[in-house]
Amino acid sequence: MNRLRTRGIVFDNDGLLLDTEPCWTRAQSEVFRRRGSVFDLRAKQALVGTAPETAAAVLERLLAAPGHGAELSAELYALALDEIAAAATPRLGAVELIAELQGRLPLAVASNAPRHHLLAGLRRVGLEDAFDAILGVDDVAEPKPAPDLYLSACAALRIPSRDAIAFEDSPPGVAAARAAGLFVIGIPSVPGITLDADLVGTSLEDPVVRATIGLLPASSTHPHERMDLL
Repeated sequence: MNRLRTRGIVFDNDGLLLDTEPCWTRAQSEVFRRRGSVFDLRAKQALVGTAPETAAAVLERLLAAPGHGAELSAELYALALDEIAAAATPRLGAVELIAELQGRLPLAVASNAPRHHLLAGLRRVGLEDAFDAILGVDDVAEPKPAPDLYLSACAALRIPSRDAIAFEDSPPGVAAARAAGLFVIGIPSVPGITLDADLVGTSLEDPVVRATIGLLPASSTHPHERMDLL
């Protein structure tokens, strides 16, 4: 694919820049365990990319606990914050990619996670100061799949959304970026998830992805990135 002309890039965070899905899985598994249920791939697929309010509805359904969604979501996010602060790691090629792009293009993060969770992960891997704008779900009126986060990120970068690229790993995130008018590059993080993106890559080091944003192939080589079941 030919290189795109872009004036800025907006990244999702969980599962895209940071390998926080194992952190979320441990928190999700604990919420289910406390209620005598088993957290499986079906549940993981249902929760990937959700925000606190959308996760509440999913948890109510999965745990057959009508009326308790807000409580379940609050419990999950409290557990996840501890996990992320202690164990978040960068996804394959993330730190290197951001380092290459800094100074070339304005960069933003737009996450469906609350700002506390977002900053805890970025701080842990040394990326807290790597972006020109950082937005969490509490910075906008509506979470993904609404376009608010991407529109706000582009506004913060002072670029039209049609001139920006989004990197996403979840269906709600892809839908949000599409609705905002960005070109969307999908990098799946959970098995069985299909992304309706303009381009889907295998990782942030994928040569096609790098060529699309105007970078040479990654200098490092990896046998392949592991994609754990949960």
